Amino acid sequence: MDGYFDYKLGRLNYRTLVFERFYAEGDYQGNPVINYCEEKVPYTRISEHKHFAPWETHAGTVCYKEFSKKTEPGDTPYYPMRLGDDKEILMNYIDRATAEKGVSFIGRLGTYRYLDMHVVIGESLDLAKACLAEKNTSEWPKFSGSPL
Repeated sequence: MDGYFDYKLGRLNYRTLVFERFYAEGDYQGNPVINYCEEKVPYTRISEHKHFAPWETHAGTVCYKEFSKKTEPGDTPYYPMRLGDDKEILMNYIDRATAEKGVSFIGRLGTYRYLDMHVVIGESLDLAKACLAEKNTSEWPKFSGSPL
């Protein structure tokens, strides 16, 4: 949401991801994704893409380690951090977003909420249904999820 308004009220805090690709022979981890929650492990997960298509067979494999870091200008934001200092900035952006005509804010970045992807998909489908139901009116449906 802050990016939509060119950060005029300040930047909200996000985490981004840095990906490190590596190759291995055979089956590296036996699953598409394994999360690593130990503080001593510097990455958050490893994705092994061949497991996303189990009907294929490959001698080798391609994996990606995901490293998390605070977003800096120029980075792609992935996850809202929702720090205490963000609340006032967020509320000011919400006021601006509510006044926008013909725009709906949805998803992690549009609502500044840390959401599981099945929730984002469900809310997106609900918004699409609302837009289709209202397509012949001048009123654009607003996302009604609370960011707080």
